Amino acid sequence: MDSEITTLDLFSGIGGFSLGLETAGPFRTVAFCERDKFCQAVLRKHWPNTPIYEDVRTIPTDELGRIDLVCGGFPCQPWSQAGQQRGVEDDRDLWPEMLRIIEAVQSRWVIGENVRGFVNEEMGLERSLSDLESIGYQAAPFVIPACAVDAPHRRDRVWIVANRASVGRSERAAQARWQAGDGFIGPCRAAYVADASDARPQGREQRQASGKGAGASRPVAQRREDGGRQGWATEPGVGRVAHGVPRRVDRLKALGNAVVPQVVEQIGRAIIQSHYPID
Repeated sequence: MDSEITTLDLFSGIGGFSLGLETAGPFRTVAFCERDKFCQAVLRKHWPNTPIYEDVRTIPTDELGRIDLVCGGFPCQPWSQAGQQRGVEDDRDLWPEMLRIIEAVQSRWVIGENVRGFVNEEMGLERSLSDLESIGYQAAPFVIPACAVDAPHRRDRVWIVANRASVGRSERAAQARWQAGDGFIGPCRAAYVADASDARPQGREQRQASGKGAGASRPVAQRREDGGRQGWATEPGVGRVAHGVPRRVDRLKALGNAVVPQVVEQIGRAIIQSHYPID
């Protein structure tokens, strides 16, 4: 069994997928695909020796070498409630390109991510699962919020995890345990979490707990040790307007589009259990 799991990171953003996977274990990203210049700069800072392709439609798949895992949060604009929800009629529907690459490199694993509304949209989740099955993959969808990894906000996202149907019996057993909810990613543990869909009025204590209201503590993607287990650190109670922060708009946009690395980390750990099964 090879000691590393080589990864092709599509629609990379600021590298949330790769950060989470590399935290989980022996994953190594061999190439990114990202067109946003600010995000490219972030990727080059943290992965200076990893090539970045700008267009998913022109990646030279025959030059990549062995790819064990393809991951990507394919564009959500066709499905997001914040947009026009044009679905497959939107030219930003790039799932077919991600599928083409998966089939070309014959990766052992696939991780996809999209917004919560992707589940019920016509030609959304159902199409992706059917497409993966048609090229020989077994796939399972999960709706996993950020609060499942103890973040004090909800941020529901749809995750698709798939592997080639030709895996061995012990690997299938490990995958079945994971799909049955074997404790890899737990439920929301916080008493109050920020939830934009929650229309209920909130008192002062609830607003502070959920990160709403002046002086409330807000989560950042930073880990801390808490009684022997990793948790989320919080910002100090500063004002909502930041002055003198360089490229503030670019940073906020990049963070808003990013996946939660801690969720990816848990998925990566589950893949390792299947990749290196313990009988």
